[in-house]
Amino acid sequence: MNRSKVARWSKRVAVGVTGVVALSVAGGWLYLRGSLAQLDGTQQVAGLETTASVARDAHGVPLISGGSRLDVAYATGFVHAQERYFQMDLLRRVAAGELAELFGERALNVDKSHRLHRFRARAAQALKELPAADRTLLERYAEGVNAGLAQLRARPFEYALVGMTPRPWSADDSLLVIWAMYFDLQGSQEARELARGWLAENASPAQRVFLAPEATHWDAPLDDVSPLAGTSTIPDAPPVWWGKPKAAGVTALTDPKAASVRALFDSKLARADLISSGAPGADMLNTVGSNNWAVAGSRSDTGAAIVADDMHLGISLPAIWYRAALQFPDGKGGQRRIVGVTLPGAPVVVVGSNGHVAWGFTNSYGDYVDLIALDTDAAKPGQVRTQAGWETPVLHEETILVKGAPAEKLAVRETTLGPIRVSRGRSYAVHWVAHTARAVNVNAQKLEWADTLDQALAIAPTLGIPAQNFVGGDDKGNIGWTIAGPLPRRAASGNITTYPMAVSEAAGVWTGWLAPEEYPKVVNPASGQLYTANSRQLLNAGSDKLGDGGFDLGARTHQVREGLTALGAKTDVQKVYEIGLDDRAIFMTSWRERAMAALDARAIADQPQRAEVLKLLKDSWTGKASVDSVGYRITRGYMYALYDLLFENANEQLAAIDPKASVASITSRWPVVVARVLDLQPAAWLPPQYASWQALHLAAIDRVVASLTKDGKPLASASWGERNTASSAHPMAAAVPLLGRFLKVAPDMLPGDQHMPRVSGPNFGQSERLSVSPGHEDKGIFNLPGGQSGHPLSPYFLDGRDDWVHGRPTPLLPGPAQHTLTFVK
Repeated sequence: MNRSKVARWSKRVAVGVTGVVALSVAGGWLYLRGSLAQLDGTQQVAGLETTASVARDAHGVPLISGGSRLDVAYATGFVHAQERYFQMDLLRRVAAGELAELFGERALNVDKSHRLHRFRARAAQALKELPAADRTLLERYAEGVNAGLAQLRARPFEYALVGMTPRPWSADDSLLVIWAMYFDLQGSQEARELARGWLAENASPAQRVFLAPEATHWDAPLDDVSPLAGTSTIPDAPPVWWGKPKAAGVTALTDPKAASVRALFDSKLARADLISSGAPGADMLNTVGSNNWAVAGSRSDTGAAIVADDMHLGISLPAIWYRAALQFPDGKGGQRRIVGVTLPGAPVVVVGSNGHVAWGFTNSYGDYVDLIALDTDAAKPGQVRTQAGWETPVLHEETILVKGAPAEKLAVRETTLGPIRVSRGRSYAVHWVAHTARAVNVNAQKLEWADTLDQALAIAPTLGIPAQNFVGGDDKGNIGWTIAGPLPRRAASGNITTYPMAVSEAAGVWTGWLAPEEYPKVVNPASGQLYTANSRQLLNAGSDKLGDGGFDLGARTHQVREGLTALGAKTDVQKVYEIGLDDRAIFMTSWRERAMAALDARAIADQPQRAEVLKLLKDSWTGKASVDSVGYRITRGYMYALYDLLFENANEQLAAIDPKASVASITSRWPVVVARVLDLQPAAWLPPQYASWQALHLAAIDRVVASLTKDGKPLASASWGERNTASSAHPMAAAVPLLGRFLKVAPDMLPGDQHMPRVSGPNFGQSERLSVSPGHEDKGIFNLPGGQSGHPLSPYFLDGRDDWVHGRPTPLLPGPAQHTLTFVK
């Protein structure tokens, strides 16, 4: 063949290949478009009681209306499925331990960890025990979900990428979605108890009291009791592990399920939505979040209460929450409208306002898990002794489907207290509130009908959700706090322990559940304000019913309280909203002062980097966790470098017990403890490898400098924003790198940090911001870190994120309808 023919054929091949690629791209594009939600038209639905409609505004926020509550549930399920089905699927799978069926062996250890709790089987039983009307609501919602999925012209694009067909939705899947929240909000309590058990074995009682105080001066309890903690005597000597470097020869993880669980939880895939361990990554140590607060009508511009809420969770795409307004007849000739956020997978508004009452949640961090050390006896093979006596655990064989590999079998031994977990050769019964049928229900629907704060406060304890701080207010100006969710009645009231217990300890005996009237509550305080932010809520009456399951140290709550007080006698929704944007570094100020004090003339002599640190601490400190502040980043790094230097040995030992166990999990108050040691400088507590306390301070500062300049970057460029950069991504962005750039956003530098109201981090922060006065929803304010749709080709995929990043208020209510989808009989 001559050269001209070769050239012609080469050109034809090139054109053909180009055409095939173009057709493939076009086909892929058309396929992706086929899985976009239907925005307009009419759907004929058998079984509707009347009619329903979905009227979306310019931002995709729907007003879902219907002639009955069941019709609205159907339409809500339809919309959730079309916009967020993959997210819903992940939620039920993470709760049931069924991720490996989608993602293969890399998810297997997470599935084993979660399958221990057998929530799929528990969901089927819990559904049977619900009132008939509630089952009907979930069934009607499931019908809408499956219809919405079926009406897509192509299956959701994520299933094409993983090569799977989406499994239909069932009514009990909605209960699994609630259990996914239990993992997210209470899933670290086992590790905390094991860590505190280690402390009990490796510290004297006096050392434990000092190192793990019950409260500090930062706490701002709702009962206005002044915390007395922080004044305990420093013991004569520290524990043997204090200030020691890593120990040689520490073995790998001994817990059979622990090593790989953390690996998947820390992956980009697992950070999607609620597939998180509930514990932030190491770069956000101690970062817990969620704030809510309320101002009484006596201080508002309308006379109605003002309620604000910003739940802090993992930040990814799509956003965890789905905005919606639900509207249906009130039975009195009018309409009931509820506006707020829903959780895809459930048919109710989670946080919002119904026109008469508004409410919000934060995680309560009470003690809702007990690890009961089980006794064994060689003379009773196969049996264990619980508080009720000797029993033979029931053996369940769980089958875990694994994509691309044979199914795995998991043996789960279950006692009357809960499943058995083995740690360091010891068997514990995991006695967890989540294991009971009371843990899940749809009583949140009752909040839609609450007309007064008193009614809402009576409903809150009956909710089947992980126990939350409930803060509400009504259109008459009343405000109140209580706990929403189940609270166990303990045989030894007032003696809740957060250490593993022997079967002989009465504190581990539950004798039923507290009745709503027994729950602690605070109503209409004289200050005209209420506030929670994951720290200790009470120091007096009622605190014994909650216990401490990992309270934050209180700096955020303290700052919210002071911010609300500063609003004065009269305020409005806008000013109340702005409390959530407060990024003042009040807690970190003393740490900056300590670092500067250590950098005296002798310390910086012939040390140009230390001299630069001192200059930056002076000149690049804004008093806030602002994106341009190098001084803030150095200060924060210095505090955590001291944490590493003083607790390195302990943390290595704790990691061998559970990957989520650390000194920080033992107590979030460690910075206050360390500060007290540094300020009082007891000689016995100075680690022997340092010649002086100043040498310890300088070692921490030098460690920060080495970290911030390790890539050759100048120290002056190490701003807080450079480190506190969020790049939210869809869970499939990591799984399919070629599509990654379409499934994530450009990195956003975020102001804010832990220990201040505006909590923010690379993968964690304010999952929504809501401020509303019931009856005045037209003045309500809202932000969401992503748009309504989980589809990258949807105009609603990222709609609203820029406002969230920059704290620009957007209206809570949906705007004028741009698209309307109607359902008829």
